[in-house]
Formats: sequence, structure tokens, C-alpha cells
Amino acid sequence: MMLNRTEPVLSSYLHSKGAKLGLPISGTFELTARCNFGCPMCYVHLCKARAEDELTAEQWLDVARQAKDQGIIFVLLTGGEPFVRSDFFDIYEGMKAMGLMVSINSNGSLLSGEIRKKLIENPPFRMNISLYGSREETYRQMCGVNAFHQVVENIRALKEAGIDVRLNYSITPYNCQDMRQIHEIAQELGVHVKGSSYMYPAIRVKDELPADTRLSAEESALCSVQWDKLRLTDEDFILRANTLSSCTERECSVDMDEGVGCRAGTTSFWMTWDGRMLPCGMMPDPTAYPLQSGFDAAWQEIRIATRQIQMPAACKSCSKRNVCSVCAAVCVTETGEFHKKPEYVCRRTDETIRLMKEYASEVKKC
Repeated sequence: MMLNRTEPVLSSYLHSKGAKLGLPISGTFELTARCNFGCPMCYVHLCKARAEDELTAEQWLDVARQAKDQGIIFVLLTGGEPFVRSDFFDIYEGMKAMGLMVSINSNGSLLSGEIRKKLIENPPFRMNISLYGSREETYRQMCGVNAFHQVVENIRALKEAGIDVRLNYSITPYNCQDMRQIHEIAQELGVHVKGSSYMYPAIRVKDELPADTRLSAEESALCSVQWDKLRLTDEDFILRANTLSSCTERECSVDMDEGVGCRAGTTSFWMTWDGRMLPCGMMPDPTAYPLQSGFDAAWQEIRIATRQIQMPAACKSCSKRNVCSVCAAVCVTETGEFHKKPEYVCRRTDETIRLMKEYASEVKKC
């Protein structure tokens, strides 16, 4: 329990040291593009993906071994759905045996039987499970399967076994009506749930998303504010809204870095299922190839390329940066260029601020 409480501070410290030394502290290993769900907004899932096109367990372990030699501590195994790989535990247990702190992303539907038994016997550092709805109908509409009850049963079983489980809730037109119920389910299970109403355009696997795959900018803002209303007390919500309403352009203006401001390509990297290294899994590039050049050479290539990325000039001095979700990945997925301002996100931010102030004003009157 103490480890989980101190992990954010420890992680922050290690990433800070890693940035000064040029070390990779964390890596995401996208083990597969296959999935037993068919969520339309997915940025990885390929319907025709084949197991024989993916890196082998031996290749994944070799990359992890090289990454460990360069300083990596935290590993996230994701997909697709990583548990569709028959050799998942060869990869997972091999990385844990190296002393790496391994977390897992999953849709939660396959975590029963022998898989659950193995996870309980050798627990991950953290289990991140996507909860896509609060009923079977939502799962059918969004994921193409009846999996709600199985997912909740699996979450409960892992939680009762003492595994640190966190939930992710991607808010889309298919499941936004389940918001309150998902919050209540998480409370009943005693697990933290992170809701996000911003969906990246899935440019890595699709030229264009269907029009109904994600919310409009204004709908996304509304869902984001409604989610905050569910998870925050009125007092905390008003405090947050007052911070927005009281700031001036000078006070709120963020002295934004010339380039990427997060850990992507600085202390973290993403390995795709077919062996490419990216700074972030949402980005289509820059790209390096560790299997050909070796991990260290690929990491240095990604670091150098990431430093060349230029963010939009308008974003660097924007007075709304404290509420805006803009980043390099957002810019390139929304516009095709790192240096272009993403208008969708600008509209979402404006509407978020308006709605927060409006709701805070209503609460004060009550």
C-alpha cells in the first residue's frame, strides 16, 4: 500500500533525473494490434492484424533487456488487447524477472480462469482496465460484444485479490449516457476511474474517423464538465472555476516550451506492435527502429527528433493553457502538422471554461 501512495512522487523524481541525464525511464510496449473488441475510435486495432506480423516474445524481451541497460524502470504492456497473445505471460513474466515495474492495459474481458490465477500469483504493478459502459447494451453498441458483466466480475475479483486496479472511461457518443452509472460502479467497487471525453483522431490506423465516432468539441466540453461535477464536490468545482474566472491573460499565460512539453521522447517512448519506436503512441512519427539499429541508437534518434518538434506559436502564449489539453500529439493528429493550432481543441476549451463558470455561478446562488 505504501508503494502505491508514493509512486507518483517517486515517478516524478525519477523522470526529472532521467530528463537531466537523457535516460528512458518508462516505455509502453504495444504488444498487438489484435483485439476481441471492435471499438470504432481505437487508434491501434486493425481488423486484419495477424499474430505472425507481431514481434515475437523473444524480440520483446530483447528490447526490454536493452532498455533496462539504458535505465528504464516502468513498463506498460498494452495493445490492442494484450491478453489475446498466447505468449503474453512469457513476455510479462520475463520483464518482471528483469526487475521492471510492469503495468498492464486491458479491456478486462479475458481476466478470468488461468489468466486471473497467474495475475494473482504474480501481480502487476498496476492493472488499468477500460470500462466502456454500465450495461450490456452499451457494450454491444460500442464494442460489438456482450462483456459488461464479465468485465465487472473480473475487476471485482482482481480488486479482492489485492491487485491495484484503475479504470479508464473513454466518453464517446456511444456511452456518454452511462456517465453517472460508471461513476457509481467505480465507487461501489472501490476503484479510481479516470474519465476522458477527448478522443484523438486515430490517424495511425485510419485515414478518417466516421463522423459519429467522437463527440463534437462542444459536446466533449459538456461531458468533461459533467464528469467533473460527478467526481468533485461543489466546493472544489467552484474553486477550480474561480481560478479560471479570476486569471488575466498575463497571469494565465504559460511560458510554454518551444517543443514537446511532456515526457514523450524525453524520458518515455512507445514501441508499436510491429517494432517501431515513437515518442508517443498517438503520433505517427518521428520513428526509429530498435530491432535494426539497437535500442540505444533508436532512443537517441527519437530524443533528437523530438527536440526538433515545434508547437503552434498561438498556443505558446495562450491565456487558456491552464485548461487546454493541447500537446504535440493533439496538434499532429488534429491537423496533420505539429505547428498548426487545433481548432477543435480551441472550441472545446472555450466551451469548457464557459460551462464551468456557468455551473459555478448556479451553485453559488443555491
